Amino acid sequence: MVPEKAQYYIDQLQMLKHPEGGWYKETYRSFGSISEPDCFDGKRSYSTGIYFLLTKDNFSAFHRIKSDEMWHFYAGDGLTIHELKTDGSYVKHQLGLDLENGEQPQLVIAAKSWFASEVKKGESWCLVGCTVSPGFDFEDFEMADSATLGENFAPMIGLINRLTRN
Repeated sequence: MVPEKAQYYIDQLQMLKHPEGGWYKETYRSFGSISEPDCFDGKRSYSTGIYFLLTKDNFSAFHRIKSDEMWHFYAGDGLTIHELKTDGSYVKHQLGLDLENGEQPQLVIAAKSWFASEVKKGESWCLVGCTVSPGFDFEDFEMADSATLGENFAPMIGLINRLTRN
């Protein structure tokens, strides 16, 4: 069940279901583009932006993209973003406005990192924005397979199994 305030934002911002979980609405795609940037097939917009909303019952599953992604907190409860970096390390990010308890109002997930996000335990929903540069394209989007990801990040297998969809 979607909390009433979260449903308000979904409706007012005309958000769609996202394949990784949650809801999104693209708000910006630069007119300019980069022609054949490294590690991409084809040209990409300089930058893209979306609104993204999660509820306590709908997490964002582990996935990765080929660009850096900056997250911006807007409304609701705090968000936990789990990042599995290309060097094998794990970082637990806290997005929100409770600065005294380690939350940050914006942060960056590095290109090619695996990451998943969820509303902080006991909370209800979170509205954020995500800016991707070079711009997001579904061709650069890869959902994680729990078995394969677990082989590469064995100490995190419990988290991986909880935040993947296969």
